[in-house]
Amino acid sequence: MEKQPTSPILALQQQRLLLQMEYAAEKEAFRKQTEEMGLQRKVKRGDAWYPIKLGKSYYNSLNQLVVEVFRRGEDDEIEHNFEFGRPVAFFSVVEKDKIKYFNFTSTVSYVDGDRMVVAVPDNGQLVDVQGAENVGIQLFFDETSYKMMFDALDRVIRAKGRLGYLRDLFYSRQEAETFSFSPIHFPYLNRTQEDAVNKVLRAKDVAIVHGPPGTGKTTTLVEAIYETLRRENQVLVCAQSNMAVDWISEKLVDRGVNVLRIGNPTRVNDKMLSFTYERRFEAHPDYEMLWAIRKAIRELRANRKRGGDKYHQKMDRLKERATELEVRINAQLFGEARVIACTLVGSANRLLEGQKFGTLFIDEAAQALEAACWIPIRRASRVILAGDHCQLPPTIKSYAALKAGLGKTLMERIVDNKPEVVTLLKMQYRMNEEIMRFSSDWFYHNQVESAPEVKFRSILDLDIPMSWIDTSQFELPESEEGLFKEQFVGESFGRINKAEAELTLMALETYFNKIGKERILDERIDVGVISPYRAQVQYLRRLVKQKEFFKPFRHLISVNTVDGFQGQERDIILISLVRANDEGQIGFLRDLRRMNVAITRARMKLIILGDASTLTKHPFYKKLYEYIDAL
Repeated sequence: MEKQPTSPILALQQQRLLLQMEYAAEKEAFRKQTEEMGLQRKVKRGDAWYPIKLGKSYYNSLNQLVVEVFRRGEDDEIEHNFEFGRPVAFFSVVEKDKIKYFNFTSTVSYVDGDRMVVAVPDNGQLVDVQGAENVGIQLFFDETSYKMMFDALDRVIRAKGRLGYLRDLFYSRQEAETFSFSPIHFPYLNRTQEDAVNKVLRAKDVAIVHGPPGTGKTTTLVEAIYETLRRENQVLVCAQSNMAVDWISEKLVDRGVNVLRIGNPTRVNDKMLSFTYERRFEAHPDYEMLWAIRKAIRELRANRKRGGDKYHQKMDRLKERATELEVRINAQLFGEARVIACTLVGSANRLLEGQKFGTLFIDEAAQALEAACWIPIRRASRVILAGDHCQLPPTIKSYAALKAGLGKTLMERIVDNKPEVVTLLKMQYRMNEEIMRFSSDWFYHNQVESAPEVKFRSILDLDIPMSWIDTSQFELPESEEGLFKEQFVGESFGRINKAEAELTLMALETYFNKIGKERILDERIDVGVISPYRAQVQYLRRLVKQKEFFKPFRHLISVNTVDGFQGQERDIILISLVRANDEGQIGFLRDLRRMNVAITRARMKLIILGDASTLTKHPFYKKLYEYIDAL
């Protein structure tokens, strides 16, 4: 346990130091990766596209010069890491695998499958890229997010008024203030969900909705936002990732709430795009006129006559008119919206300059660094956090910073200091009782129960909902000795266990044959194959593609890391744990929160594959193995 500083300001200064360590570690890792890692590895990790094809370039509604980028090549089974707002750099391959970077950075504006739209600083730089051969694009170090987090911490450290009050409150045992009124009844919520919404409405300062897997956290949060909007004109809704922002925005739109999404969505469909700021801006009746003025400004710049007196007057006039129109459009868009939705870092967007909100909702708060949460908090009077600190934690690169306490989130801090503001959702609607029971016992003090309609759900009669296939029990021909052992395939890419991957798909094939092919297709029984290691995920994806048996079912099978399955569920889940060695080394499988996510994705059937002799040296896996064995 890290030693707690005595005052909020000292604690936040310590946070800043730890964040500085994380910044230095990530920057150094990026430098090494850029200088030392081969191009193929970057592509395989999903951090680069090569080769690419450039499409058309144009000015978007934010008046940024953007260019279309298309991924070419055979890499479509690789899940890439490009998403809105991330910095990227173009490069060209000059000799065999020798990379030359263009000396400017760009920003991802939009990604949809193998097509990406990238904002570039100016036309001259774009022309250089368009004229080059063998061009690729890779993720660049994200300096901006860190700057915003440092800035937020500095402001909170110095803060007086409401922000200073919230800072001191979150770091102390002082009781949070509440309103008092009779509880409101919501007929379509269960008892703990109803308690949570009432607690949110009563909170003057802070409330927390703690949602274990399958307990309807999003449903509860949407209800709480909807009810808050009966009392307030507008609220701010944030989350760590674009995907989580999309998810909650979509649910609010389904309830008829006018959402303005700042930043582009990850899940690209017409419904999602229709409530983004960019689309709304373009659809405004004044936009055409604004576009014409911006075009005139660009042409005036390009054709500037040396020494022309009238140039400045004309330019000033046009700029003034463009600003006037922009202000008018923004005032209308923000005036109509009831919910402003963006990522935590996205809340620093210049569009939100000067905006204040009565209430801020932070979803998936247990996955966000504390510094990132302070970015939007400075715009709000009260804060509602929702998430589960027993599931995925924030990603931290620096082991020293993690050890010293950077991983402790604001949500955990408030849960520790103010248990009275927390509501635990206790009824889950996802899993068969036996799949859920282990997680409830180990992580939630046995407080989570199954709803009657899912308690006994199964695909086959008399099926055991959980099984563990112990790979150490498999006899192998001598020539293939060690086949069920893990292999290390490089730093930050992880480990692979090819024999276990083969066995995983054999187990799935056997189970499919039991169910019957027709039934799988008719009932659209879906499957998730999970592994904590990226190398194993890519190998499994390749095998699914290659195996003829799975051809009709490919659209029902998703293969991903634990992080990739956060918030999702499937009828059948298989988990390949990979680790198999004589020393009992299990690496980051020791992060049990990750395992909690993995074992709670299945509705009806969970199959775990792993070397029991390696894994059961750890008490959690020993307990899990014994639990499954006793079913």
